Amino acid sequence: MSDIKKLLKKHGQLNHLDNMKVESHVQRDKDDWVINTVMLEGYDVPFKYKRAKVYKSLKGGRVNLTFYAETESVAGMAIEVMNVVRIRRS
Repeated sequence: MSDIKKLLKKHGQLNHLDNMKVESHVQRDKDDWVINTVMLEGYDVPFKYKRAKVYKSLKGGRVNLTFYAETESVAGMAIEVMNVVRIRRS
């Protein structure tokens, strides 16, 4: 059984997408982390993850993602956000 299938089976809230095209990739500093926000083709929700340093932009590339849904409060409004657990180039 692959690592992804094991993760999905163990954690029921996780979801996985393969070979998704990245429309937008933004990296910004917050404290000691770089917050990455990725927008995927066909999805209107941001996919967010943290890294210790700035990485090469993923814009225009294809990625495999493992993530879970979460609601974030922005200016008093609830916004759906996907928190990425694992991201890899396809």
